Amino acid sequence: MNKIKGPAIFLAQFMSDESPFNDLSSLCHWAASLGYKGIQLPTDPKLIDLAKAAQSQEYCDEITAIVNKAGLQISELSTHLQGQLVAVNPAYDQMFDGFAPEHVRNNPDARTDWAIEQLKFAAKASSRLGLKAHATFSGALLWHTFYPWPQRPPGLVELGFAELAKRWLPILDAFELAEVDVCFELHPGEDLHDGASFERFLEAVDNHPRANILYDPSHFVLQQLDYLAFIDIYHHRIKAFHVKDAEFNASGRSGVYGGYQSWQDRPGRFRSLGDGQINFNAIFSKLTQYGYQGWAVLEWECCIKHPEDGAKEGAVFINKHLINPTDKAFDDFAAVTSDNTINKQLLGL
Repeated sequence: MNKIKGPAIFLAQFMSDESPFNDLSSLCHWAASLGYKGIQLPTDPKLIDLAKAAQSQEYCDEITAIVNKAGLQISELSTHLQGQLVAVNPAYDQMFDGFAPEHVRNNPDARTDWAIEQLKFAAKASSRLGLKAHATFSGALLWHTFYPWPQRPPGLVELGFAELAKRWLPILDAFELAEVDVCFELHPGEDLHDGASFERFLEAVDNHPRANILYDPSHFVLQQLDYLAFIDIYHHRIKAFHVKDAEFNASGRSGVYGGYQSWQDRPGRFRSLGDGQINFNAIFSKLTQYGYQGWAVLEWECCIKHPEDGAKEGAVFINKHLINPTDKAFDDFAAVTSDNTINKQLLGL
């Protein structure tokens, strides 16, 4: 068994124009002061030039040096926003255009090409940075049909996943060349949002070895999916881990769909670590049991607690849950010498 690495922190929710959250070095020193050992690095131009990182080992070494100087490591790069833009249904064009640079806005085809190029840059950059996993979203062509009313025309879902696979296969191949796993965060709003949809995608990409999972139990609580059984089923594909808490408070007024309410008023909502309902003792035990080798990364998205408090408490919380795997069986003291003759006698042979 391997010990899970951590704690690490996803920097996306903490970036701002104010110090110490306005540049990579300051963010790293802030995270280290809270007890974090790693950062999941969003590929925002304010923190990293992704195209330059894909082309220049010297530049990647400079990024690594900045992170290492604070006593940290990079756990993964993140292209959540770019991954979202790999596949956008026209219904969401205007809402997602803000994720893209101005020169490809109002041009869906150019936006998609830009997003695919960004993911390919991320593959090369991850390799230059010595990383083994990458965090992203799948994008969505079918999300507006997730509830089967009106009835979906026959063949619609199959066509949607075939097109999604067509866009992702060249990216997955680029990550194969880089020897880095693509870890899709299974998330509402994405065509890959649960185990069944991930399996459809795997089939469409011919079980590509680089198509893997970023495990985030909070999204499963909001969908009322068994997040512990999920690990038993898909552990061999889980290559990244967001430690994020959540709760689902059953209501007579609204349920999983939320009634268009704000995050604070929805039955399902994200919480800071320890303030929700997720059984992290069981999660860390299962991931350790199955030999998960990656990082435990805090993603803070609480709708109640201040982010800096959530970050401070999160480092302590993750540290508390990291398991030092045993190197022996508890009953080794009672072990007996192996003797095939005695074994046969015990079996009556």
